[in-house]
Amino acid sequence: MPTILTNKLFSLYVRLRYPSVPANLRYFYRDTYNCEMTQIKYIFRDFLFKKKYKDIYFSGEFAPELQFALPFAYWHHLNGTLRSTHSSKFTKELYFFSENHFEDFEIRTNEGNYNFELPRILYSHDYDMRKWVAVPLKKHYQNDVYVFSKPILIIANRYNMEWDGPPISFYDIETLDFIISKLKNSYTIIYNRPRPEHITTDNSDTYDLNEYDWLGKEHPEVILMENLFKENKAKANNFNHLQLMVYANASKFISVHGGTAALASYFGGVNLVISKQGPEHHFNCYNHLYPKLSGASIYHAKSNDEVRSLIEEHYI
Repeated sequence: MPTILTNKLFSLYVRLRYPSVPANLRYFYRDTYNCEMTQIKYIFRDFLFKKKYKDIYFSGEFAPELQFALPFAYWHHLNGTLRSTHSSKFTKELYFFSENHFEDFEIRTNEGNYNFELPRILYSHDYDMRKWVAVPLKKHYQNDVYVFSKPILIIANRYNMEWDGPPISFYDIETLDFIISKLKNSYTIIYNRPRPEHITTDNSDTYDLNEYDWLGKEHPEVILMENLFKENKAKANNFNHLQLMVYANASKFISVHGGTAALASYFGGVNLVISKQGPEHHFNCYNHLYPKLSGASIYHAKSNDEVRSLIEEHYI
């Protein structure tokens, strides 16, 4: 963990080197250097001795787990130094490569994001990470079960509390109607907005968008991910497992910033992300980080109007 002294030194360095950075974002820069400093103590074990020693714990939110913890664990697996992984419930299938995976945590916490044993935490001005390898989820989970007559398009939505306030970035019913009406003739559309009981929750409240009844009336051809889970033709162990299998057979995604967008970016193809505000904008995550997860083409929409334009340009 960073000390008071290292925090002060790195904070001063950031102020001097990046004087134009807003004050509320400087600590992300500082934390990058703290993460880099932490990795120095493992040089001999990681690059010389190479025995299985690494126990990776992560209890934070879904997005940073996918962005940083999971690729870090996979790097150690390939390096021959991974001993065990410890995460939240419903994550065993994400860590399919880990011989010893433990689902230790019942909930995800913001405090768990600040795990300085990782190469990075949350956002950074430098995503040139040495101990980081994208996990081949698509290759591992592709299957013959979720195959349809038309290519799959995943609409991965969410409607949650954001920054202790109401939802900001999401696809409302009007925008969903535009997307589905434009694309349903070309794609098998699968709509996914996980219910709280299907996933490991964090400190964000989930609200009801009231879109499920609307979809049934106006667009009955849209397949609901939760209905696929009820059928469970592939015998998925949990909802996350099902998502991995369905997503692995898709190459077109429309998602929302956070864990929703991070997961959709793991499967190649094209992913349109709506994000109306957040530190991701300053750090340009959608150009610098998200494409690293699978080589996917990521398109960032900051408004509903931009969503419509990008749909017309890249999905039709």
